[in-house]
Amino acid sequence: MAWFKRKDKGIQTPTENKKDTPRGLWYKTPSGKIIDTEELKSNLYVSPEDGYHVRIGSKEYFALFFDNNEFKELNEKLTSVDPLKFEDTKKYPDRLKAAKEKTNLNDAVRTAVGKSLGKDLVIAAMDFTFIGGSMGSVVGEKIARAINHSIENKIPFLMISKSGGARMQEASLSLMQLVKTSSKLAQLAEIKIPYISLCTDPTTGGTTASYAMLGDINIAEPNALIGFAGPRIVKDTTGKELPEGFQRSEFLLEHGFLDGIYERKNLKEQINLYIDLIQNLPVRK
Repeated sequence: MAWFKRKDKGIQTPTENKKDTPRGLWYKTPSGKIIDTEELKSNLYVSPEDGYHVRIGSKEYFALFFDNNEFKELNEKLTSVDPLKFEDTKKYPDRLKAAKEKTNLNDAVRTAVGKSLGKDLVIAAMDFTFIGGSMGSVVGEKIARAINHSIENKIPFLMISKSGGARMQEASLSLMQLVKTSSKLAQLAEIKIPYISLCTDPTTGGTTASYAMLGDINIAEPNALIGFAGPRIVKDTTGKELPEGFQRSEFLLEHGFLDGIYERKNLKEQINLYIDLIQNLPVRK
């Protein structure tokens, strides 16, 4: 069997000394495009090959919208408790603890105030990495308090939604947040303070059924999944075949549910333009 053996072995590295290629150096988009992660980061986590918008969180959005990434975080120490003593395969307090350790976040939304293109702006940005961006009591309370800050200081409000829906471990308490946040937005509208809603991938469930669709202007990132229930549930409920991509932002724009779709690199300028127009201010050049 000598013909199966390589006689000229040349320079070889012992197996125990071999190292795998470091992970995280490349990112593969759903269409199969490969991009260096450093290039991806410098391009605001958007693939230049196919325009795919990678999911990002509050940290990246704050850096995108706030001038020089300078802002004051609001109510950052609010954390969820377990009022219902919800029992499942993993106890709710344990799940919260694991989510905090994994993400370094206290819950699924962060709120902050700072300057955007030189003007004050309050932003609430959701983080999908924290229990799927689910909406519980803390999420609703932090959004409500952020809106209060906008009302008290007459500052425009931007909501960046990214959520899997209401948090089942808090049951009806989660559903109450739909009413709380919607009523606060009604107060914001009464005194004519601009509210821009930005839907990102995914925006679903109770989030879509409340604050995500109540903006003076509702916009989205390209190809974002936006809807109340998943496609399978909608299909089973209606008993009909669904159009391809019917829950993607492009389909929703075509059918009047959105006012615009903007690439991430254009969001800061476009949102500030909308705010200026709503407030009847001179358009910045």
